[in-house]
Amino acid sequence: MLVKVLGAAAGGAFPQWNCACHQCERLRAGTFAGQARTQAQVAVSENGVAWTLLNASPDLRIQVEATPQLWPTGGSLHSPIRSVVITSAEADTVTGLLSLREFQPLDIYAARSVLRILREDNSLFAVLDRVPRQATWKEIQPGVNFCVNGELEFHPIPLPGGFPGFVTANRKAELDAREAVLGLVIESPSGARLAYLPGVAKVEDSWREWLDECDVLLFDGTFWTDDELCRVRGGGASPGAVKTPGAIKTKTASEMGHLPLSGPGGSISALKKITRPRKIFFHINNTNPILDESSEAFAEVRDAGWAVARDGMEIDI
Repeated sequence: MLVKVLGAAAGGAFPQWNCACHQCERLRAGTFAGQARTQAQVAVSENGVAWTLLNASPDLRIQVEATPQLWPTGGSLHSPIRSVVITSAEADTVTGLLSLREFQPLDIYAARSVLRILREDNSLFAVLDRVPRQATWKEIQPGVNFCVNGELEFHPIPLPGGFPGFVTANRKAELDAREAVLGLVIESPSGARLAYLPGVAKVEDSWREWLDECDVLLFDGTFWTDDELCRVRGGGASPGAVKTPGAIKTKTASEMGHLPLSGPGGSISALKKITRPRKIFFHINNTNPILDESSEAFAEVRDAGWAVARDGMEIDI
C-alpha cells in the first residue's frame, strides 16, 4: 500500500492565516525550526495508479498540484483520483470536494448521516451532481467493511465525538450518533494495514488489539495539552489565560473532541504499549509545540517512538 501525506496540519494550516501566535510569527519570519504544513489530507493506493483520498481538505487543489502521482495524463480530462472516503461532516474534511467539481467521475463514500448533511442540508454540494455519473455517492456503515477501487478494503470504526456545530439540533436528533466521526483501518490485498484516526477524543481499551495488528498508525496530533488554545489565545479556563471582555470562550482540546498528546491521560501514555505499527502524529494544530523541532515536546515525541507528519511524507507499507 502506498500512503501519501498531502497535508499534515489541523484546520487553518500552519501558519494559520489569521494567527500571530509565537509559532506562526517565527515561521513567517524564517526563524522557526520546522516547516509549514497545509490542512490534513491523505491519499492511498494499492498500485500507484488509482488513488483514494481520505477526506477532502480545503487545501486539496494545491496539494494535488504538489503531488505528481495525482496529476492528470493523456491530454484531456483525467485524474488518478478515483474515490474519496469521508469520515465526518466537518468543513475541514468535506470542503475540498468542491475542488473536484470539474466533471470528473468520482465515488464518494460516507455514512448515511454525513450524506444527509451534505446532500439534503447544503445545496452547494449539488455542484457535484450536474451530469450523470459525475459523482456516485455511496453509503457506508460503522463496523461494515467495504472495498474501494476493487483493491483496498476499508473497515470504518465509530469514534467518540459529535456532529459539527453548524448542524441544527433538529437535524442531529434525526441522525445516528455512531456515524458522526469515523476512523478507518485500511487493508491491501497483500495484508498491509493502515490505521487512520485523525480525530480522537478518547482511546478505548478495546482498540489496542487491532491497533497492534496494523503496520502504520496515523493518529490525532492536534494539541499538546488540553488547555493549549486557552493559554495561547486567551478566553478560556486555563489559570494563565488572558481574559478579554466580550471574547468568545476558547475551548479546551477535550471540548473540541481531541485527546491531547502529553500528560498522564494523553495519547503518548495511552498508546505506549502499542508496539507494532509505525506511529505518526497527524492533524497538528498550529499552536502545538511538536511542530518546533528544537522543542522539548518534539524531543519527547521522538523519544517515545513517534514521528511527526509533514507535507509530502511518503509511506510504503
